[in-house]
Amino acid sequence: MNYLSQIAMRYPASGIRKMFDLAEQYDDVIKLTVGEPNFDTPANIKEAAKKAIDEGFTHYAPNAGLKELREAIANRYSKYSKDYTYENVMVTVGGMEAISLCLLATVNPGDEVIVPDPCFPNYFGQIMIFGAKPVSVPVYEENDFNIKAEDIEKAITPKTKAILLNSPSNPLGSVISKEEIVKIAKIAEKYDLLVYSDEVYDQIIFDNIKYFSMAQIPEVRDRVLIINSFSKSHAMTGWRVGYVVGSKNIISNMPKLQEGIVSCIPTFTQKAAIEALSGPQDSVRQMVKDYARRRDIVIDGLNNIPGISCKKSPGSFYAFPNIKSFGKSSQEFAEELVREAGVVAVPGSAFGSMGEGYLRIVFANSDENLKEAVRRIGEHVRKKY
Repeated sequence: MNYLSQIAMRYPASGIRKMFDLAEQYDDVIKLTVGEPNFDTPANIKEAAKKAIDEGFTHYAPNAGLKELREAIANRYSKYSKDYTYENVMVTVGGMEAISLCLLATVNPGDEVIVPDPCFPNYFGQIMIFGAKPVSVPVYEENDFNIKAEDIEKAITPKTKAILLNSPSNPLGSVISKEEIVKIAKIAEKYDLLVYSDEVYDQIIFDNIKYFSMAQIPEVRDRVLIINSFSKSHAMTGWRVGYVVGSKNIISNMPKLQEGIVSCIPTFTQKAAIEALSGPQDSVRQMVKDYARRRDIVIDGLNNIPGISCKKSPGSFYAFPNIKSFGKSSQEFAEELVREAGVVAVPGSAFGSMGEGYLRIVFANSDENLKEAVRRIGEHVRKKY
C-alpha cells in the first residue's frame, strides 16, 4: 500500500535546492543560489532576544502574537492607513506561514489563484496544498519583468478568488510601478478578488525608487492582505518571524487556524522582532547600500560578458540574466557553470516556464566572491562560446 498522500506526491520539488545539492559534489564553488542575506542579525536584535530569554519569555504566546509586536507592526503600516491597529495584524512563522495562513483562511478547494510566471516556486505548492489551483500569468522581460494588469485580466475565470503579487520580486528583482498597481487594483475591484501582496523585500530597493503597495489605495485596502517578514530586511531568516496585515474580518479568523498548526510563535523571537522595528535602523540602511554596490558588481559584470544581458534590478538581491543566446536550456547551462566554472546559479526554469532561458543569481554575497564569480562566468563563456 502507498501511504503517501496525493499532496505529498504532487508537491513540486525545489529547483533551488536541486542546484544547492549538486554544488555539494564539487570543491571551490561559489554558491549564488539561496536567497538569504549574507549578514549576521544586528547585535541589538540578538541582545533583545537574550534579554527576553533571561527574563523568562520562554512560554506560550497568544496565537495571534504578542500585542506589543502587533502594535509595532500596525504602527509601521500607519503610513498606509491610520486605521490599522493591532487587530489588523497576525504574527506568523516567517513569510512562508503568512502565505499559508492567507490561503487557509480564504480559499476553498477548486478556487483559482493568479500568480506571476516566473515567481517564487513555493507559491505553486502552497496553493495546491489547500486544494486551490495556481494560474500562471506570464511576465515579460520587455516589460522590465513587471506583471501587467491586462495579462492578469485575461487569466480571470469565474473560479478566480485571488491574485498573488510579489514586489520587489523573487526571482526577477523587479518592482511593480504605482501606475500598474493602480490598474491591478481596479481589476481586483471589478472582479471582487482578494490580493495577497508579498512585500518581504520592500525595504531592499535601490536608485531612490519609492515603494508603493496596493494597501495604500483606500478603495481596495480591505481586499489586500500584506505579507511580510523580518527575514530579508533585518537578516533574520533563521528567527522565523513574519506577519500578515489586512482586514479585521479575515485576520480575526487566523488565530484559531494558527492554534491548529504551530500554536504560537516563540515569545523571545517576537521580542527580538519588536527591537527590530523600534530600534535603530542603521544596520538595515547599511545592508541596502551594500546590496546596491553588489548588484552593480554582478549586473554590470554580466553585461560585459558576450551573449549575456541582464536588466538592472531595482529591488531585492536577485539578478535575472538572459542566457538564451547560448542555445542551452537554463538547467543545462546552470549545471555547466557548476561543473566547468565553479559557480552555482539557479536555472530560471525553476521559477516557471517563463523563466526558461534565464538564470537567477543571488548577489547577497561578499564583493570578492561576486567579482570572482563574474570573472569565472566570463572566462567560461569566452572559452566555450
